[in-house]
Amino acid sequence: MLIAYSCAADLPGTVFFPLHRRRHTTMTTRRLLSASLLCTALALSIAAGPATAQPKLRVAAIYTVPFEQQWASRIHKALKAAQARGEIDYRASENVANADYERVLREYATGGNQLIVGEVFAVEAAARRVARDFPKTAFLFGSSGKPQAPNFSVFDNYIQEPAYLSGMVAGGMTRSNKIGMVGGFPIPEVNRLMQAFMAGARETNPKVEFTVTFINSWFDPPKAKEASLALIDKGADILYAERFGVSDAAREKGKLAIGNVLDTQPQYPDTVVTSALWHMEPSIDRALKLLREGRFSAEDYGPYSMMRHKGSELAPLGTFANKVPADLSAKVRARQADILAGRFTVKIDDSQPQSTAATAAK
Repeated sequence: MLIAYSCAADLPGTVFFPLHRRRHTTMTTRRLLSASLLCTALALSIAAGPATAQPKLRVAAIYTVPFEQQWASRIHKALKAAQARGEIDYRASENVANADYERVLREYATGGNQLIVGEVFAVEAAARRVARDFPKTAFLFGSSGKPQAPNFSVFDNYIQEPAYLSGMVAGGMTRSNKIGMVGGFPIPEVNRLMQAFMAGARETNPKVEFTVTFINSWFDPPKAKEASLALIDKGADILYAERFGVSDAAREKGKLAIGNVLDTQPQYPDTVVTSALWHMEPSIDRALKLLREGRFSAEDYGPYSMMRHKGSELAPLGTFANKVPADLSAKVRARQADILAGRFTVKIDDSQPQSTAATAAK
């Protein structure tokens, strides 16, 4: 005896009925055919899975510094978030020497990765050469150069807007009118943030003086701390912490600091007043979307780090909320509103910042 079952048996919470007892059923041939077609459609739908399901993209990243370094950590965080959402398979290498960069980059490209992310400030020529050799692979790199068709996109941390706002805070908080600034290398990506910070400080305090120094390293906290202590000895009571190690000196000497790229106030609650924060998520999310759609091309992603794209912001005052004067906070909020509304534009100045004459003479 042939026994058939309704496809409702495959659906949770439903009851199926044997069809061999024909004397008890009133289902017509037409209804049987309709049910059969419905079963087929449901089976195909279940087999295919959700319509939106897509294979994970294969993404790799190369960092010349540790994952926890300020700049690299923002990229790593954004990619880890995409991995947590199930969008990508992600692998990364840290502390890659410049001499090894091209080799590691080629290994990732030949390994089938669809997108490779990193920073190439010291290895521009080598990275662009690899991109030309793998035209079907998407490359997204921190770079001082322009995009290279068809597949080499560039970005940097265009966070001069919150850097300007943090400068306003520093200018209004200094008592000695002396601010010390410690940077890694005097490249455009660093220069523009320091210049914006200085311009913001001058808005709230035209009398402020600056002493600027570079440690010629992307990650050397002890060297940054040593340079910062020297600036404190020259009278600086607020330090601009473009590198790790600066806030350590400020905390040790009871001075204040302004952070850069990420919020370090939790680690320095009595030292770091605020920070200019960088969010790489808008850039990474855009690159992944274009890649999935088959529309990735050479592009400058820099603008996606700006405040209007939620790529940057001024960190909350947090532990300093009641320590920053109310009138100063109001000025900063008003200027932030002007920036977001397009009424005020922070000038992009990539020239190397200089110590002011009065401070430099000391």
